[in-house]
Amino acid sequence: MAPDGPTVTRSTLRQQIADALRDEILSGRLTPGQEFTVKEIADGYGVSATPVREALVDLTAQGLLDSAQHRGFRVHEYSLADHRAMIEARSLVADGIFRGLAENAPQGPAAAEALAGVRRRGEEAARAASAGDLNVLIGYDLRFWRELSALFGNPYLSDFFHRLRVQSWMYTVPHLRRAGDLRGRLWAGHCELVDALADRDARSAHAIIAAYNADSLALVERLTGERPR
Repeated sequence: MAPDGPTVTRSTLRQQIADALRDEILSGRLTPGQEFTVKEIADGYGVSATPVREALVDLTAQGLLDSAQHRGFRVHEYSLADHRAMIEARSLVADGIFRGLAENAPQGPAAAEALAGVRRRGEEAARAASAGDLNVLIGYDLRFWRELSALFGNPYLSDFFHRLRVQSWMYTVPHLRRAGDLRGRLWAGHCELVDALADRDARSAHAIIAAYNADSLALVERLTGERPR
């Protein structure tokens, strides 16, 4: 299992395995509905069963896996209805973050440096989106949103928002990979959003995200062949 996956060392083994398996799901190497056992994962990474089992339980709690009774674990299968609900939840959380940053944005050199870091992630994500490079885009997009939401200063909210982003990508990746050339079809408005937040313009930030969500959902609906609600 996972012969081409990242090398896992003994330090923070549980988290490394969880991260590696999450990356395999987002890359499409582990597909929705695919089943596997703790032993298969442990053998694939050359580690003991205990940290693997712990990592799989963590991913199950995050909504990425299901426990398949007497058979191990299964990659969770989300529906388009689930994805719509994720987008709605993401929008509500993002609006709260944007309003909070507009009203009480962090100040000082450290805050400016943090925002500059978010912009750098956004630039990389936008380049990958424009090039249609899904693997690179996912990595930078997740870092972009994680670092942006961290500016709000509430780690619980940031963790929840990150989980929604991962679940959203998990649903859309299989459909996007079957779509062929993705150049110019993926959202690349990361820096535009950073500019709105730097100006404390929550209204513009909301409009940017609303357009992004509408376009992304329309693309997935076309790829799945399902009609909008």
